[in-house]
Amino acid sequence: MTTPRPAVRPAAVRRKVEAWLDEQDDAVAIALQARPEWSEKSLLIVAGTTVRVVPCPTPIAARAALRDRAETERLVLLTELTDAELGDGLLAHLSAHKTRSVDAWDLVKQTFGGRVHLDTTLIRTGRWVADALSDLAPADGWPPPPGTILTRAYALRCLAAELLGLAPDELDSAGLLQWSTNAPAQLRFLEMQSGWADGITDFLTEVAGPATVPVMAAVRAGQGVDAIPLGLLAGVLWPRRAETAPDVEVAVARTRLEPRFGGIRLTATQASAFLDAAEAWTYRALDSDQETQLEARRMLHRAEAIAAEIDVTDRLAASALLPTGFTQRMRAFAAAVRLALPPGTALTTGTVSSAEVGRVQQALAEVESHRAADSPRVETARMAVRLLRWLTAVDGPAPATLYDALHRQVREDAWVDRARLDIFAGDADQQVAQAYRLVHRAVDARRARHDQQFATALQAVTGAEAEPGRLLRVEDVLDRVVQPILEHGKRVLLLVMDGMSTAAATELADSITRLGNWLELTPGGGERTGVLAALPTVTEVSRCSLLAGRIAVGDQTAERRAFDARYPTGRLLHKAALRAAAGSAVDPEVADALADPGVPLVAAVINTIDDALDRSDPGTIEWGTDTIIALRNLLALAQDRILILVSDHGHVVDRGPDAVFVSAETSENRWRPAVGAPGDGELLFSGSRVALGDGQVVLPWREELRYGPRKAGYHGGASTAEAVIPLLLFSAVDDNAVPGWAAAPVPSPEWWREPLPGVAAAADGGTAAGPANAGKRRGAGKPRKAAQDEGLFELLPTAAPAQVDAATETVATAAPPDSGPGDRTTALVEALLASEIYAARRGTRAPLPDERVAALLTALIIGGGRVTLDTLAVRAGIPAHRISGAFTALRRLLQVEGYPVLTLDADGTTAKLDVKLLAEQFQLESS
Repeated sequence: MTTPRPAVRPAAVRRKVEAWLDEQDDAVAIALQARPEWSEKSLLIVAGTTVRVVPCPTPIAARAALRDRAETERLVLLTELTDAELGDGLLAHLSAHKTRSVDAWDLVKQTFGGRVHLDTTLIRTGRWVADALSDLAPADGWPPPPGTILTRAYALRCLAAELLGLAPDELDSAGLLQWSTNAPAQLRFLEMQSGWADGITDFLTEVAGPATVPVMAAVRAGQGVDAIPLGLLAGVLWPRRAETAPDVEVAVARTRLEPRFGGIRLTATQASAFLDAAEAWTYRALDSDQETQLEARRMLHRAEAIAAEIDVTDRLAASALLPTGFTQRMRAFAAAVRLALPPGTALTTGTVSSAEVGRVQQALAEVESHRAADSPRVETARMAVRLLRWLTAVDGPAPATLYDALHRQVREDAWVDRARLDIFAGDADQQVAQAYRLVHRAVDARRARHDQQFATALQAVTGAEAEPGRLLRVEDVLDRVVQPILEHGKRVLLLVMDGMSTAAATELADSITRLGNWLELTPGGGERTGVLAALPTVTEVSRCSLLAGRIAVGDQTAERRAFDARYPTGRLLHKAALRAAAGSAVDPEVADALADPGVPLVAAVINTIDDALDRSDPGTIEWGTDTIIALRNLLALAQDRILILVSDHGHVVDRGPDAVFVSAETSENRWRPAVGAPGDGELLFSGSRVALGDGQVVLPWREELRYGPRKAGYHGGASTAEAVIPLLLFSAVDDNAVPGWAAAPVPSPEWWREPLPGVAAAADGGTAAGPANAGKRRGAGKPRKAAQDEGLFELLPTAAPAQVDAATETVATAAPPDSGPGDRTTALVEALLASEIYAARRGTRAPLPDERVAALLTALIIGGGRVTLDTLAVRAGIPAHRISGAFTALRRLLQVEGYPVLTLDADGTTAKLDVKLLAEQFQLESS
């Protein structure tokens, strides 16, 4: 029995007619060996010629078709009859006088230009490929292959691209996911024959990888528009680092997801590839134009909706992209914070386990790694971790002198207060807020002890009329800081930042040095110093005393009179003088004064911070050149002057419902006349430095107390945040501009910076960032026991320190100690320094000392390849302003053939070392 021929495909008929017409044959008909069936329109227009297709099961049907043919028509006869059965009479009217076969592969060759040879692997793929290539060929044919062989890969890539509406080079996981967002394109795919869909899916899996399986399964299950959301959920249900079998909840969720993939069960490899592709698409979309960003956010929300449908919302913390995942990571972080804080009475001591802080830091790393991370919330979380690290160190005894207490505020507690303000501002999520309240309570307990210790010492020294010794008071600033600089022939811009606390000063100094053209100087290149305010710590006392050079009380008129008497060639600018006309950021007279060599001292009062205490929320403002516009404008005109920033007093912020109002016969907020005995949190102050209340006032040392109306912030009291004045000095890229002052080290305390594994102390009382006494700064030594009035305050030594060249100065601090991995680190660094490649590169560049290179690399390797520049500076003993230059020199040294061994993160503050690439480039044996 003869097997019936298959029904001819319309595209095949058209292709055969095109070839026939190309032959310029005069015959009126062509006979094709095919089943005599035709369900399409009988008339075709091919190359401008009208062609009628006629099924001819018998010779009579063929004769009838020829007889009925219109003059302008040509015929296509579909028949299973042989030439003998048709007979010579009919064959005489046919092209080539015979019937022609309809070979699918011949048609394929025709669609690719006709001069190609078929790869046998293409033919073995199946007849479906030939049919699809014929049916779907573009009007002008497929693009010819690069050679004479039509390979399977080339043919199927052309076919898949046509079926999906993609370019051939887009047939990868990224292209498939982008295609999945096009619902009409998916519908066209679903409407094609199942055999074609199977074959194309198999081919795409070959070329696009395992992610194709879930993508195409979702499409064929009618869930293709959810392919990207499903891919994002793959990271939740098939976590990459999973080492154990999934728990029941995850296993059930996977089962619930199977219908969305047509019943197939994803393998771990497929799920991982699916996640990678979905995340890559989302990252690109979030970095694209606004419309694409909106589409990406829609995908994220859809993924969360599907998670709710399969009941895995509680597991979204595993996702680094889904917004709910960030919320859950923040809550996990908050839970770790709560566990780190001891319960009950231990909380009042503020002592925290370093092991628990390590777990909090791990939770913070998860928060930071989330793509949907809210930057302000993450920064507050970092502040919480810093405060916990501070709390790990046991609080020592009270400072021996007021000088020590003041400098504890400048060098340690100012940073505590900066972080504490962020924690106080808190978080909208109540679970996180609860954790922050616990941190704030623990920090407040310790800070309150410090305030009481400081206020007690201040009370004693003020009442005893003790000589200041090394202590710098507000009335001494002109004599002991400004005047020596003027006598050295330098011009000065003195900025009195009204209300600037030591916490605000840490932010402001960071902002100024980030400008790049100012570097901070400190006495002898050591740590920052501070100034003691006059009492009570209000503007009319402390600012007038500053500008008069003695304890005085007065308004702007009194300040100007005292300043002019002392500096007749100087210029004092208050708020009104700093206002400029339209189009000018700085009043022309002010600009002229700054540029005038005959005006050695320009002093300006900037009220931005103090004004915020009345009208704004000083606890939520980050103080810098972006928020204090007058400062930014003056700095732009003062490059040839020494810049001195000082305050008249600091401030405390309102504590909201935790504030304590004390009724008193005063309109002031933070001081009252000495009527009645001091209460809890208050002390009585008397002496010549108490300029109001007839030399006797009651001042609160507890920050939450107030007497007057509620405002955003207050000053006047005896807390360290009010009574300790920051003193900052800057020079425009000249660290030898002021005798006795030199480039400042990194000012932040150890616990403020990120911890380095291998440096952390494991013993009780140690911190995650350093040893148990990490609260002490470099050179802190033992507490001083000398009397408060010992010697004069030698702020400016007569001899300036010798100039130190950045390329040759020696390393001041030892490399971090080794412990286990540290031995391997040492071996790797030593191997690098001994390598021939290093020696050759070192000889062709401005060299860093080998010990400097070793210290920098050790810190980077121990830090897991990521360390802030501040930490690098500390570990390598480099002044803060030189670390950028040292980093650049080290990068040039290590970038063999331009490979990115050492790079700077997008944040501009984090150095990244690729240890594996370092070992490869210098041919080292890395472990």
